[in-house]
Amino acid sequence: MAGTVLAAGVLAVAATLALGLAAVGGAAVTAQRAAGAADAAALAAADAASGAVDAPEGPCALAERVVAASGAVLSGCLVEGLVATVEVRAAYAGLAAVSRARAGPPEGS
Repeated sequence: MAGTVLAAGVLAVAATLALGLAAVGGAAVTAQRAAGAADAAALAAADAASGAVDAPEGPCALAERVVAASGAVLSGCLVEGLVATVEVRAAYAGLAAVSRARAGPPEGS
């Protein structure tokens, strides 16, 4: 009988740890997805601002389309000259992952 209780306790602890690790893993994947979406959106907006990519709707609208394809939301977009800065949000289990990215020519050039 004592062995059964001990085994049940060990299984409960293992299940709790597995669920915790799955939640942390999911949050990490969401944060990386937001970062990738921000990078891609900033590059797309900067390319549209420079004329390298044809975007009749504008650089920020193109960035929004890129972010939406990643399953995230564009929460900020600023284009100054050839430099684009974006902010992206992605949600996981009620938590928000926020990522910012900047793309354009290097400063001073």
